[in-house]
Amino acid sequence: MIQEFLQAFFFIFIAEMGDKTQILAMTFATRYNAGQVFLGIFIGVVINHSIAIVLGSCLSNLINPDILQVLAGILFIVFGLWSLINDEDDEDNKKSFKHGAVLTVASAFFIGELGDKTQLTAMTLSMDAVYPVFILIGTVTGMLVTSCIGVFIGAKIGDKISNTVIQIASGIIFLQFGILKLFNTSEFFIGYENRKALLIVVLIIIAGLLISRLLLKKSEKKKNKSN
Repeated sequence: MIQEFLQAFFFIFIAEMGDKTQILAMTFATRYNAGQVFLGIFIGVVINHSIAIVLGSCLSNLINPDILQVLAGILFIVFGLWSLINDEDDEDNKKSFKHGAVLTVASAFFIGELGDKTQLTAMTLSMDAVYPVFILIGTVTGMLVTSCIGVFIGAKIGDKISNTVIQIASGIIFLQFGILKLFNTSEFFIGYENRKALLIVVLIIIAGLLISRLLLKKSEKKKNKSN
């Protein structure tokens, strides 16, 4: 039991150091309360890895990880664009964060781990595990420890950066992760550089327009408050 726990913890901890989910934890910690971020991470990862372990134990030969990767990539791009569209003021953000932060973080981590190496690691370890529940405990613990580092850093720098900068950075990070997932797994893009370039150009144009709109609205609100 302990050996399976330690093995799962070690693999996930090494895999996630400096990975996108640690960066996501850091990003969320600049916007939300650390306790809400931890709870959201815990919920998202537990659900995601539980599915992986059940699939690894029962349906390992029927899973196509590429489908999960493509789905995660699309959802990340949608999440990134949504981050740039959201232009509520700071008071509205604080209210929505209070009620929706945990769900937002949990959804992002669930999506981020779909078909990712940590989910596949959990699935692989569970295929020959005697105690699958200890694999789950080990993988979740590994994720929480690495995320803790990201949350600590994000909480420290969050108060020193404006909400607009954090919002733009969050959107760009999500878009980057989504593009990388699609490019690395989707047969539609593999070997077709023109398709990759077209997608990047389209997303840059859309993101640029959304960022310009966001900055303009923030500037107008600032002027109205000063008058």
